[in-house]
Amino acid sequence: MDQLLFVQTGTGIDVHGQNITKAAARAVEDAILPNSMPGIEKSLPDQSIENLKVNVKLAVPLDRQEVDKEEIRKLIPYGSATVEVTEGGMATSSGIILEEENDDNDLMYMVNAAVEVGY
Repeated sequence: MDQLLFVQTGTGIDVHGQNITKAAARAVEDAILPNSMPGIEKSLPDQSIENLKVNVKLAVPLDRQEVDKEEIRKLIPYGSATVEVTEGGMATSSGIILEEENDDNDLMYMVNAAVEVGY
């Protein structure tokens, strides 16, 4: 990315089921859903949304290799997206194991996201 225009941040949690992709997706949605980018095309080369670049950075506590990057990319509605997964976030006890929620243990996963937008 040559020019960073703005960064959106969010947090996502999967309380039961230990699904790291679900927690990551929730973090990305937390970052992007409350925002609107009217006029963004005017800031892009050739004033084209096709030139929008988005870099999603995810701080993930466990199971980093299990993050489905393609599922995360699908959450970005415009432009081309890349997904980076780094160490971070938090895994902590939910206080209970619920078999009906597919819990393998009592951990809940918290993921932080930084969604960089530019060109």
